[in-house]
This record gives sequence, C-alpha cells and structure tokens, in this order.
Amino acid sequence: MKTDPRVQRATLLLDAQCELGEGATWCAQSGRFYWTDIEGARLWRYDPADGSSDSFDMPERLATFALCANPRYLLAGLASHLAFFDLETGSTRRIVDVEPGLGTRVNDGRCDRQGRFVFGTKDESGQLRAVGGFYRLNHDLSLERLPLPAPAISNSIAFSPDGATMYYCDSPTREIRACDYRADGRVANDRVFTRLTDANGIPDGSTVDSVGGLWNAQWGGARVVRYGADGVETERVDVPTTQPSCVAFGGAALGEAPASATLDTLYITSAYAELDATARAADTLAGGVFVATLARHGVPEPLFQGAPI
Repeated sequence: MKTDPRVQRATLLLDAQCELGEGATWCAQSGRFYWTDIEGARLWRYDPADGSSDSFDMPERLATFALCANPRYLLAGLASHLAFFDLETGSTRRIVDVEPGLGTRVNDGRCDRQGRFVFGTKDESGQLRAVGGFYRLNHDLSLERLPLPAPAISNSIAFSPDGATMYYCDSPTREIRACDYRADGRVANDRVFTRLTDANGIPDGSTVDSVGGLWNAQWGGARVVRYGADGVETERVDVPTTQPSCVAFGGAALGEAPASATLDTLYITSAYAELDATARAADTLAGGVFVATLARHGVPEPLFQGAPI
C-alpha cells in the first residue's frame, strides 16, 4: 500500500497531561514554546535547548495569551478579563473585563500584523448559544468589538502573512471563515473559507505558514489540516490523540536552541477534557504536546505593542 506524501504523522514531545491544552505559541525572542492548560489555570513553557519545562499558576483560567514587545510581560486572556502577566513576579495587572454577566468566557486569540490583540469568546451555558463576540485590544488598551457574527465557540483566529486576511470560526458550525482585514482595523467581505467534510472533527486553533497556508487543529478528528489560500486541503498531519487543539510553527523541538530562524517544526497542543473514563483509557496521550517537522515554514508571531500603564 502506498502512503500519501501529503500526510505526515506527529509524535509526542511532552506528556503534559493537560485537561485543556491550548494557545500554542512560539517565542522567537527566547526560542521557547508556550501554551496554556485552560482548565488547569496554568501557563506552560518548554525549552528545546535541554528539553525542560516549567509552568506558572494563573489567578483564573487562562484561555489565550500573546507575547508582548516588552519580553517581561504576556498579554493574558483570562476567563473573565484581559491582563498583563509579569513573568518575573507572577503578578497580573487587569486591563478590561470581557462580556461581564453574559455567561461567556474569553477563548481563542492572536495578534494581528500591527501588534493588536484579536480574540473571541465562548458560551459557558452548555447550550452552544451564539451570544459571544470577536474583539480587538488596541495599542492604547482600548477594546472594540469587531462586526463579525456572534459565535458560540470562537476559534481559528489567524492572519495571513501580509495581514490582509483574517481567519476565524465558530467551531460548532464546522466551517472556517475569512474576511478582509485592513491596516486601519476595518473588516469587510466576510465569507466562508472552507467547510470540514470529514465525518468527525471540528475546527479549533490555527496558524499560517510563510506562503499563506492555514493549518487548523481539528478537535475530535485526530488531525491537523493545511488549506491553501483557496480553502482547499493540501496536506494533513495525523496526531496520535483524539483532540488536538491548537498549532504553532517554531524552532527545533530538541537540540541546540534557539533554532527559531527556520520555523519548520509544528507544535500541537491537545486535551483530555470531555473524554469519559473509557475514552481516556484508550487515548493515553490525550493532553500531551506533539510535534511534526515539515517542509513548510512558519512566520514569526507578532508581538502585542501595548504596554502596562
């Protein structure tokens, strides 16, 4: 039987046992990989120079985050609010509450190419109500809502290499959308980018490669799929766990670091949340971090340009 050259397989990097691993982010400044265990309220960091990892307790669930121009800080998307997290002291500085009283929490987010943080929210009622929103935190720390459809579970936020296209999704719809994204912050021409056609899996976190391909982790599908700029699948990575959740391009997973210039290693987070005892016993690697070395290359993650006041 011939193997499909468009299909690769990820391998386990770290058996992190995250209940809800998310937020895959490579830091080109330090040559380290960051991610969050949302339900564990913990920020994780992996150093490929020696294979070590450490973590930080968070004051509440950390749903998403962004690297900052000042490397001392992370912009933390906590469940109920945005804050600056000080990596040296472990303290936080609140910026703004998000959708107070609506029964939602912060979910997926990425910086645009201008260094503004774009994120969405998730309904926590258990009823998949499309009541959330998509927002942008500007350099001056003002928060604005983007004129995009209200999601039940926001995900797949990513920006094309030139910053002119924004990708996003409402996961239960099983479609990824795109819109024109202008440097002044306006969005236009909202449209369907692609629809999942596999029998299982929903779109979760995404990233882009240097030629504009969108790589999407597909929760419940045990795969990461690459789509060309036309929304057609071109490649995929099989992941040895059911619920891959987010992806990021980074430097080499082991060895001399930082090997960040090539950005040809795909880091993949995963989760054991929502698996019953039987499913978790069968999916022993759930919650781990996985890697795959690709012929494709990523682009450096933009840094948030705002700063604590």
